[in-house]
Amino acid sequence: MAFFVFYYLCFTAVVSAVFFLLLRSSRLRRLCLPPGNLGLPFVGETLQLIAAYKTENPEPFIDERVSRYGSIFTTHVFGEPTVFSADPETNRFILQNEGKLFECSYPGSISNLLGKHSLLLMKGSLHKRMHSLTMSFANSSIIRDHLLVDIDRLVRLNLDSWTDRVFLMEEAKKITFELTVKQLMSFDPGEWSESLRKEYVLVIEGFFTVPLPLFSTTYRRAIKARTKVAEALSLIVRERRKEFEGGERKNDMLAALLAGDDNFSDEEIVDFLVALLVAGYETTSTIMTLAVKFLTETPLALAQLKEEHEGIRAKKSESEALEWIDYKSMPFTQCVVNETLRVANIISGVFRRAMTDINIKGYTIPKGWRVFASFRAVHLDHDHFKDARTFNPWRWQNNSGMSCPGNVYTPFGGGPRLCPGYELARVELSVFLHHLVTRFSWVPAEEDKLVFFPTTRTQKRYPINVQRRLQNATLAT
Repeated sequence: MAFFVFYYLCFTAVVSAVFFLLLRSSRLRRLCLPPGNLGLPFVGETLQLIAAYKTENPEPFIDERVSRYGSIFTTHVFGEPTVFSADPETNRFILQNEGKLFECSYPGSISNLLGKHSLLLMKGSLHKRMHSLTMSFANSSIIRDHLLVDIDRLVRLNLDSWTDRVFLMEEAKKITFELTVKQLMSFDPGEWSESLRKEYVLVIEGFFTVPLPLFSTTYRRAIKARTKVAEALSLIVRERRKEFEGGERKNDMLAALLAGDDNFSDEEIVDFLVALLVAGYETTSTIMTLAVKFLTETPLALAQLKEEHEGIRAKKSESEALEWIDYKSMPFTQCVVNETLRVANIISGVFRRAMTDINIKGYTIPKGWRVFASFRAVHLDHDHFKDARTFNPWRWQNNSGMSCPGNVYTPFGGGPRLCPGYELARVELSVFLHHLVTRFSWVPAEEDKLVFFPTTRTQKRYPINVQRRLQNATLAT
């Protein structure tokens, strides 16, 4: 009897699944959706997407579907039907219609870990105010007059500790985390910041997982780490609030949040800081590491970069810090920065949600559906960049890399949600490269070098053997 009950249940489940797939397929054709595949019921293609991001190269997930369906396709990831766009015009349309036709929406694994009050999830007038506030702490004049001296000092401090073998990814993460903590809360490097950074590693690992603690140990660890991070930041916020009420003022982001007219709670401030620490830490450190990787594999570019920075350093004493005029005297460095951002853009794209039925390119995106505008898919498309998957910084000389419309190159997003720290990231990378190439020569320590695109699960520490050089000595290539 039990066997027949089991057989009946299995038969019912199969029939229900088939009926569900047929009903869904009919509905999709009726809606004129972009072509694609919603995958298995409920799960969709989430497992394929996560699996791709745990390999050496996540691009096949989009590449295969673009080849089969075109630059706009339908899939089902993280529990929701989603339209993916690898088309620059569609991406621009999505970015420019923020708050009008689309609103910010991210998978639960990301939004839960960042917090509901993070800048990434804010909407409307609150987002506009907080985005402006963030940009006011990372614009060119602030970097020139206040932040550059700290960037130069903290980069030097980190490089001073290097031995003959370093793990570049780890060192880059230390640098960017210390810089971000300094900018946000005026903390210098120490045991507290390093302990906080280690918890952040676990938080970030949980971003691209199934947000179910029962089934994902990675997500469970990330939630616990996020709780520890929030507790540590809450202590700081409470202490600073007491200092602020006592008349003590500091010139950092936390002070601006405490002094604002919005009367933010401690929880809201903590969520805001959590997201900014993620933005300033993970992305810039990975770009630093990849810039070194690409330069190591492109000796001519490395030689030209060294020549540019040796010329700048020759005019300064060994201990003299870089100034804004030095940063503005790095034209080839900016080509390297542009190309690194293009080839290995860590911000692969942005999620949005359709606020109404939207017609675009002959397709309909139904109200409530999520869309994903893929920046990296456009950056690596041979139709927009010649030899798109080859590192070639010279393509940016004389703006030759920008033969296409501006919406083709969007490493920092665009529209009302343009990354507020875009200039700060460029300065940090430029200062890091300056001190690296003028103070060290290096070779990869292992044949098993950094993969093309390091993801949260596959990124390697990129060990390099370094040799400290004398001031103004010729670097070995």
